[in-house]
Amino acid sequence: MSTPTRTARRPEIDTSRPLRTILRIDGWSTAVFGVVMLAAARPLSGPLGLPTAWSIPFGVAMLGGAAALGLIAGYPQIPVRYVGLAVAGNALSCVALLVLAFTDVIALTGFGVAFMLAGALVVAVYAALEFVGLRWLGTS
Repeated sequence: MSTPTRTARRPEIDTSRPLRTILRIDGWSTAVFGVVMLAAARPLSGPLGLPTAWSIPFGVAMLGGAAALGLIAGYPQIPVRYVGLAVAGNALSCVALLVLAFTDVIALTGFGVAFMLAGALVVAVYAALEFVGLRWLGTS
């Protein structure tokens, strides 16, 4: 009489979890920042030197980006190409913020320049973390 042998199964590791988490954090922080840009466009205009005509579209675009990030993070299997678009979007945002900080496209105050540089740093970190998340999935 033979007894069935069982092979030990390793528990499956969800390698998408870190990427999903960073996408969600990126989405929520982008949403909060978009709301701040919309709600405080006038009060921030003076200290930043950022005209309301720029703050409102920035805020709306951020809310759209936040919704897209939330949708991407919500997929059962994260679509690689969409994460690639998120990485590219963050990288382009970083470049745009640096251009605004270092050129006279907008007459920013010193605080406004610091604000743009801080924003550039944040989106660069998100781009890097999301790129690493793609690498972690073994798809890049």
